[in-house]
Amino acid sequence: MTTSLFAASAADLTIERIRAFAARPEQVESLTLEFKREYSTSLLKTIAAMANTYGGLIMVGIIDKAEADKKGCERVVGVDAQETIDKIASGCREKFDPPWEPTFIPVPLDDESGRSVVVIRVDANVAPRPLLIDLRAPIRLSGQNSTADRDKLLQLAREEPAAGVLPMGQSLMAPRLNQDSDGHCTEDFILRTGVNLPMGEAGIWRPLSERSVASLARALNASPFPSALLNLMQGAVTDSIGFRPLGHNRSRTARLVWQAVSKASVAHPVEAIVTVKLPEVYGPTPTAPMANVTMDVISRVRRYAESLGHMQWEYRYPVPDLAVLFNGLLETAVNHDVTTELARITDIDTALVAQPRELHLVADRWVAHLLRDEGLREIPDAGASTGGIFRATPTLDLRVAAERQDQVDDWLRQLGLDAGLTGMESLLEHYRATTTPTA
Repeated sequence: MTTSLFAASAADLTIERIRAFAARPEQVESLTLEFKREYSTSLLKTIAAMANTYGGLIMVGIIDKAEADKKGCERVVGVDAQETIDKIASGCREKFDPPWEPTFIPVPLDDESGRSVVVIRVDANVAPRPLLIDLRAPIRLSGQNSTADRDKLLQLAREEPAAGVLPMGQSLMAPRLNQDSDGHCTEDFILRTGVNLPMGEAGIWRPLSERSVASLARALNASPFPSALLNLMQGAVTDSIGFRPLGHNRSRTARLVWQAVSKASVAHPVEAIVTVKLPEVYGPTPTAPMANVTMDVISRVRRYAESLGHMQWEYRYPVPDLAVLFNGLLETAVNHDVTTELARITDIDTALVAQPRELHLVADRWVAHLLRDEGLREIPDAGASTGGIFRATPTLDLRVAAERQDQVDDWLRQLGLDAGLTGMESLLEHYRATTTPTA
């Protein structure tokens, strides 16, 4: 499995991966990333600034991209790892108040030079707040170091060390099924995932613009989401209306809706709603202002099938269709164009757009009666489930197709077990053996 460099274990940090990382055209210094050719005292200020903001990654032994392009030289040059780490650790003990060290991981070059790239991980979750250097509290702003003013310093002093901004626990609100006037549910199920995002200085005060909302809608329409949604209909409905503002849209709330369209009494058998909520700015600014992004899938396919009137059995959802839906939902949440638009709206670096770590499923009936059996069997007296909250494995990088598939399969296995069913593993193994993984 291939985890991101921000979360990879020391064993997974290879010089090949670091070279590939540094070679990416978009991989320039940012709020959470900095390259250093060698040790300098400014490196200590960068460590403190990242610790006081969102954490990040510093790579020592890599030339800045602009300098490398100008001179036409190799970016990855390496340093003497032990000497460099000793200097940084000594500076952290002498200069920081209170003394604190980040994590150092030396990665040897693949030659006989004896040099290495020193990867420094700054975890804002465990660093003391504020971390002072020369009686000042550095912070990161748009890839550069700055100094906290009085208000920011007071904010840092009030924060708990485990603020959790970069890895970020999502803590999403569970969705609720709607009911008609007789108290009956109007949906088969609702699926929800999403992320909470920190806000940049400009993003806190800036209202949503029509242009930014339209750009997000275009990114969603070009993502894998629409095809995964239509797949639920198994070809019965092919018409749809793409993501566009619909319903409650305000200066700090964007609500984008996609709808499958039918001529039956169930006009929209499948819907998707992506909602972006920016924090309100009335009153004092929150200590850690966060934006909330949710992605909901609302399915009424069973109700649509019943409305046609010619089915002799109750419609149930095939597990492979749910696998496609789960994958499409996650693939869209980590899609480059989608995360870029979310980063622009919130005025943050794209590296801070967290990957989804929760999935909520709420059904109108027992899950065992929602799924097509296809080899699934109910365990006697096992109890029942109408959904649940499914946690993602933190080390999986959902941008990688194989790892995203692992997560989808884990969630489906959990769904089956919680529903008191056996046979899910065999069903998934057969499905994977007969399908080609998406890139």
